[in-house]
Amino acid sequence: MTLTLDRDNYPQLLAEFVPQAIDSEAEYDRALAIAERLTFKQDKTAAEIKLLKLIVVLIEDYETEHYPMEHVTPHELLQHLMESNNTRQADLVGLIGSRGVVSEVVNGKRAISKAQAKALGEFFDVSPGLFI
Repeated sequence: MTLTLDRDNYPQLLAEFVPQAIDSEAEYDRALAIAERLTFKQDKTAAEIKLLKLIVVLIEDYETEHYPMEHVTPHELLQHLMESNNTRQADLVGLIGSRGVVSEVVNGKRAISKAQAKALGEFFDVSPGLFI
């Protein structure tokens, strides 16, 4: 989908946000607030969608530098998502396999297949690539 920018609206949005590298927690918090506002805004204009993409890139750059993540295995990520979402192993039965398969996947005794990764990605609303 190609977006056509409103040449009057986009500069106004840029002036409001003044996109620049994020160098402090205060700037980071402000960028997060703007990104959240734009993310949940209904009927975003093309300019707002473009600005949101730009802000997300700036936020990700800051987070990569200031909040580096340790390497997490797919089953550790699954365990974290399950805990965060109050999901039990029983909730995944049928989604990714039998009770035994779910137990093996959750405990890291069995690798997560591409089909299971896709199902988990949809279930938790995250990228399936996180589980591979």
